Amino acid sequence: MLLLILPGLIWGASFLFIAEGLRAIGPNGLTFLRICIGFATLALFPSARKPVARKHWGAVVWLSLLWFAFPLTMFPFAEQRVSSALTGMLNGANPLFATIVACYLARRAPSSGIAAGLAVGLAGTALIAWPAMGAGSSSAAGVAMILAALVSYGIALSIARSLQQEYGAVPVIWRAQAVALVLTAPLGIPDLLAAKWAWEPMLCLLALGVFGTAIANVLMASAAGRYGAARASATTFLIPVVALALGVTVRQERVALVSVAGCFVCLAGAWLMKRASSH
Repeated sequence: MLLLILPGLIWGASFLFIAEGLRAIGPNGLTFLRICIGFATLALFPSARKPVARKHWGAVVWLSLLWFAFPLTMFPFAEQRVSSALTGMLNGANPLFATIVACYLARRAPSSGIAAGLAVGLAGTALIAWPAMGAGSSSAAGVAMILAALVSYGIALSIARSLQQEYGAVPVIWRAQAVALVLTAPLGIPDLLAAKWAWEPMLCLLALGVFGTAIANVLMASAAGRYGAARASATTFLIPVVALALGVTVRQERVALVSVAGCFVCLAGAWLMKRASSH
């Protein structure tokens, strides 16, 4: 059971780590550093070095952009404009966007049960974002960045599915991170050199890289292998709840009640989709 819970706890805490890390380093440097630490951590796992055929490297490059370089850059920029709690709560919509993208790519309409779950989940997403959208152009831009990252994740998951079935998750993720390092280095290294370090942001960035960018992916892959992908994916329901709890208690962030209600509506929609897809 712990194997199913831990990835959600880690990814839920990642938004707090991002917010704390931004106290020391710019957004581009944060993204570059977390990918660098994650890549170095995954290198310690022998399974990461399983060969990937040359014909699939094109897909790996797309994954590096859509799973790592772009969305992981969007989140720190977004958190300069909106709270870590709101960022994490909006990530509860991740399964919704993944389903929408998958249906679009397959040119197939979702079943009635999944469509109902999508409608509920998207309504919840709108409720989460509503207070920020009315708080000014900066907050609205932050919400737009988060939603763009979620769309990117949805496309990446569609690309990753067949690769992970053939090679396993860790070898694919490790190589995608290697390419993402190259993509994020031009803007990331200047931020890294200009960083103003303190202990707390350093430890948060270390945790973000080791756990959020590496270990959680390994745990998720292990859980999928042991319990099946559908059951393992339930861990993502913890992400918005953990992000909300940490944002409010640790950073004393203020979150509108309508956003909190939207978070649980969004999770209900994702649960309805999961239930419909299992029947």
